[in-house]
Amino acid sequence: MSITEAERHQLYIRLEQILGPDEATSLMEHLPPVGWADVATKRDLDHLGSELRGDFFRELHRQTYSVIGSLTAIIGIALVIARFA
Repeated sequence: MSITEAERHQLYIRLEQILGPDEATSLMEHLPPVGWADVATKRDLDHLGSELRGDFFRELHRQTYSVIGSLTAIIGIALVIARFA
């Protein structure tokens, strides 16, 4: 359930009546600007971190094998050229 801007404003007005304007503003600034469903949790961040680490290492392995393959081909070509030179 997310709060509308109108509901948020009504909450501020009520807090202002009870706490005063400075305290109401301070409290409202600590509320998330969107609904709680849109706020990432620690669990969400941990999951994202795991996915990114997996992606990073997969890409690192792919690039490593690509470089090894390229170097092997270059060395092979250099050996053939050296043999016929």
